[in-house]
Amino acid sequence: SVGKSTLLSNLAGVYSEIAAYEFTTLTTVPGVIRYKGAKIQLLDLPSIIEDAKDGKGRGRQVIAVARTCNLILIVLAVLKPWGHRKIIENERRARWLKPVIPALWEAEGGINFTATCPQSELDAETVKSILAEYKIHNADVTLRSDDTADDLIDVVEGNRVYILCIYVLNKIDQISTEELDIIYKVPHCVPISVHHRWNFDDLLEKIWDYLKLVRIYTKPKGQLPDYTSPKVLPYSRTTEEDFCMKIHKNLIKEFKYALIWGLSVKHNPQKVGKDHTLEDEDVIQIVKK
Repeated sequence: SVGKSTLLSNLAGVYSEIAAYEFTTLTTVPGVIRYKGAKIQLLDLPSIIEDAKDGKGRGRQVIAVARTCNLILIVLAVLKPWGHRKIIENERRARWLKPVIPALWEAEGGINFTATCPQSELDAETVKSILAEYKIHNADVTLRSDDTADDLIDVVEGNRVYILCIYVLNKIDQISTEELDIIYKVPHCVPISVHHRWNFDDLLEKIWDYLKLVRIYTKPKGQLPDYTSPKVLPYSRTTEEDFCMKIHKNLIKEFKYALIWGLSVKHNPQKVGKDHTLEDEDVIQIVKK
């Protein structure tokens, strides 16, 4: 949509074809956002159009790239967001844009059902009957959004990719303050104005919160920590072993222990092993064998 390429240019300092009409991006344009010491790669993809899932407008290629991302930003014009959002969500047949996903873990003691918000379709008995069809009789099921039976089946069959999504509503300079107050209450949405560069700080902070990146600073022996170039880890891979693999795959073979300063330890410094889980802005000094 109009504004998507301009947003990339403003956030990442990358030129992407810009025109006063929709759908000007025809190829993937990469850029890098530097925020809180981390480098975040941003890809400007061709816009999703109706029947994209069937290959129209390079739709299958766009979806294939999107499936590899950690977070998706969908830029919509604020004056007509929900109609366009519905088209996009109809094209995401694999539900790869869904902001929140059902969680399913193996367990013992039958089906334990929990919902953190009201459910219009699924309840404990429905969930049990669906799982029974797949011969699953012991599981913990947690629903964090108003999910459907199809959503649960997608998770059980494992043939869907769920990716966090933020809807970026552009052109807020064209609406009233009252309308803007309403938009601010919509989950997973950030209102902005690309033309006036309004609310970019909120967008960057939302991106940071959704990605849940962990910054680790290194400290050579006898020197001060290097706070200029943190090693950035995804929140799901933050052990000492993950950190060593981030630097070099052979480092874990030479790893003896590490000294940690930060929120992940009780004492500063504290000696830890390779299974220790790091937290954001920890400082680490690795001792080799």
